[in-house]
Amino acid sequence: MALSGAQIGLRELPEPRRTNHDAAAAGCARRGGTGRLMFPVATGIPLRYPPIATWALIATNCVVFLFEVNLSPSELNAFLNSFALIPARYFDSGVFDSAMAPTDYLPFVSNMFLHGGWLHLIVNMWTLWLFGRVVEDQLGSGRYLAFYFACGVLAAITYAALNPTSTIPALGASGAIAGVLGCYMRLFPFSQIVVVVPILFLPLFFEVPAMLFAGLWFVLQALGAAADWSTSFAGGGIAWWAHIGGFIAGVILAGPLRPSGRRGWPRDADRGIPGFALSGIV
Repeated sequence: MALSGAQIGLRELPEPRRTNHDAAAAGCARRGGTGRLMFPVATGIPLRYPPIATWALIATNCVVFLFEVNLSPSELNAFLNSFALIPARYFDSGVFDSAMAPTDYLPFVSNMFLHGGWLHLIVNMWTLWLFGRVVEDQLGSGRYLAFYFACGVLAAITYAALNPTSTIPALGASGAIAGVLGCYMRLFPFSQIVVVVPILFLPLFFEVPAMLFAGLWFVLQALGAAADWSTSFAGGGIAWWAHIGGFIAGVILAGPLRPSGRRGWPRDADRGIPGFALSGIV
């Protein structure tokens, strides 16, 4: 979701100089990639275990992206049409007339490993690293992976259901990452997140509570979704509803998935004090 997914600002991030990959993916609805009004750079929650599953997810996303950038534009278009999410394929029988096979539902999962450019990938993976390792530490690697995929699939279903006639391929990990953010907010609502805010080209750093950060992020998604519904949408924009669906899924699933044995964390960790250690030694 750094959250592209993770799309955390007010405006769409400017794209870097286009490569063949960028040109071929330009018409895709991307999960994230918004402006730099408030970008997260650190959390204060200590970890007890290595974030193996988060490393694996980041590595998989990077490998798939490197595969994408080595495709020709025509190959990339065919690849995205097969593995990115195209809502009309499932809801608009006038667009795709062929009978659906079980494998045709693979894009509800595969789309979350695709990205439309280097910036899209980097922002998403940074956000996943920042919040995902904390959530994994709380849930355990196995439950965390199940949670991640559940949020990604529910984000894709939300987006497809609310854009049933769209023939634009949607891609990006930020639907799942939005779920990770929602879970983080529920588990550590008062932890401090260090964010950078560029003011007059100067990077200023602030600490904000997770609840405020995530709440503002969610409001921006809702505003973006409302703006898309009130204007004609030609493509290449932000899949706002995927973010909303993933975030709500993360908030709801956070409680029942958290193992009872891991609920005894020292609550001081919720304060998010940089350098805090479980042993009490900073």
